[in-house]
Amino acid sequence: MNLKTRNKRNVDFNMSSMTDIVFLLLIFFMLTSTLVSPNALKLLLPKSSGKTLAKQSVSVSIDKDLNFYFNKDMINISELEGRLITIATEEDATVVLNAEKSVPIEEVVKVMGIANKLKIKMILATDPE
Repeated sequence: MNLKTRNKRNVDFNMSSMTDIVFLLLIFFMLTSTLVSPNALKLLLPKSSGKTLAKQSVSVSIDKDLNFYFNKDMINISELEGRLITIATEEDATVVLNAEKSVPIEEVVKVMGIANKLKIKMILATDPE
């Protein structure tokens, strides 16, 4: 008994729409990755193998010439406490301290002391080893 189906099934798959979607996603991720710059200041950070992940609210940076930056704005050390008081009221306020390798430890301790006085959590940024 020879039975034949009336409808023939086509097993071909057209990949053109799939490649279009892949290329659109690729372009989207390439464009958005170039727009993200987590640290606009180019600092040579010390190396460390430890990792701490926290939601960054503020960045304080110290460069080799002992210039202090609050996010991207250059400030004096005397202005730093006033700026940190404004974020101290936020819940889970975290300050990421970016200090270059050549910065004396006294300057780093000054900034950490201000944050400790205001009871703000501080993280010292490092480069991975």
